[in-house]
Amino acid sequence: MSSTALRDLLAAGPAAIDGGLASELVSRGHDLSGALWSARLLRDDPAAIRDVHATYFGGGATVGISASYQASRSGFERAGSTGAEADRLLALSVALVREGRDLAAEAGATHPMLVAASVGPYGATLHDGSEYRGRYGLARHDLVAFHRERLDVLVAAGPDLLAIETVPDVEEAAAVVEALDGTDVPAWLSFSCADGATTCAGQPIEEAAALVAAAPTIEAIGVNCTKPEHVGGLVARIRAARPDLPIVVYPNAGRVWDATASVWLGDGTDLLPRTAVESWFDAGVTLVGGCCGLGPAAVADVAAVATARNPGHRAAGPSRPED
Repeated sequence: MSSTALRDLLAAGPAAIDGGLASELVSRGHDLSGALWSARLLRDDPAAIRDVHATYFGGGATVGISASYQASRSGFERAGSTGAEADRLLALSVALVREGRDLAAEAGATHPMLVAASVGPYGATLHDGSEYRGRYGLARHDLVAFHRERLDVLVAAGPDLLAIETVPDVEEAAAVVEALDGTDVPAWLSFSCADGATTCAGQPIEEAAALVAAAPTIEAIGVNCTKPEHVGGLVARIRAARPDLPIVVYPNAGRVWDATASVWLGDGTDLLPRTAVESWFDAGVTLVGGCCGLGPAAVADVAAVATARNPGHRAAGPSRPED
């Protein structure tokens, strides 16, 4: 893929992207307890991760996001790996998306399929729910160093794009942008949000949009791992503040994360309401997918909506009646 692949996809949308990786692995019987979460399977069962990527691509996803969200050199070292082994596993996460794409293509998928390296927030590596709070108490230079170390490995693995995601805090987002200096891989920067107006750290989403609009390698702003009912308000505010900024949304299933028990609590949804997905596309969102708790069925349903509006992608999956 060329360095313009993400820009081309954003220009050609609407389209579907993938869904929750960890929650789909759990639904397939994998135990993800422990600080490494889904990244543990990079070491113990990489084929399981590859197969989830293949399922999402086969269901119509145009972007597959790697299992590097909760992975870091320091995290793997705490789990007993060497720094070199940690870097190998980070690079493997990107290769597994590529392998999943190839499996989907062999099975007949012909729509665009991009490989994204996931860049999660610092808080994700703590496994204590910090990615839904931010404000870690770290100095800016420490955040920059943390992200730069991981970005160097992921960029070298050759993804089509970087999915910088679930960032709770504009201050951390600014540190990531600084760490990206000198990198030519396109990216989106996606925030976890507390409501229909602010990031999880409490900043107006308009502040986040201004940061993204000024960053040279960031092609789109995103909202992810956020309750679906908040997406419409966030999109409206982003669009009002930055009319030309491409938008990516991939909400979670609407539950609340209990970091102590490592479980999602409360009622949620297995499928995004089709009327909501249509309204997001109507509001100018280009790419829609799912995060925690939204699996292949949800992505295939989004792909069906996207394909009806953009038949050139031919990303058809199983559909269901209108809501």
